[in-house]
Amino acid sequence: MSGKWTEAEVALDDEEIVTRVRAGDREAYDLLVARHTAPAHRTAVLLGAGPDAEDVIQEAFVKAYRKLSRYRGDATFRSWLLAIVANETRNLHRSRGRRDGLALRAATAVPEAAGDDGLDAVLAAERRAALVAALRRLPARDREVIACRYLLDLTEEETVTVLGLPRGTVKSRTHRALAKLRGLLDREVAHRG
Repeated sequence: MSGKWTEAEVALDDEEIVTRVRAGDREAYDLLVARHTAPAHRTAVLLGAGPDAEDVIQEAFVKAYRKLSRYRGDATFRSWLLAIVANETRNLHRSRGRRDGLALRAATAVPEAAGDDGLDAVLAAERRAALVAALRRLPARDREVIACRYLLDLTEEETVTVLGLPRGTVKSRTHRALAKLRGLLDREVAHRG
């Protein structure tokens, strides 16, 4: 975190900070923003905001602040915020009339694998490129669940909250999406020989 906060403030959990914000401590919200900007940005990018990710997360943080009185604590603050980010990203798509393709640039931004020679790095880059290409061929709803569960490392419960779906739907969609992804990757390997 920043040198702006004391160790005691940094040690507070999100629920304690939310309580402080609700009690009128507007600066405490800055700590929540600092804490959750990176995952919010990743979520926006992985769900398709692309170059508009900054605008999406800024709008999401503003909406979260305005709606903080509605936050009941049923889910973690992080899940609740990422659900707002997901909705803002969907709003972005609707406002532009876009329906296809997630911008999975974040997946390609993974650092190269370290190896004694450049071969490991080349192979890792090829595997990553094949994965990103296969992800782009999946339907949007499958990409969303894969992005939440495996690229954002969200728990099943957090994915339920972020996508606004029932737990059973998340489970079945994850299972089917992984099977589709495996099929696409297997075809790519077979195609390459």
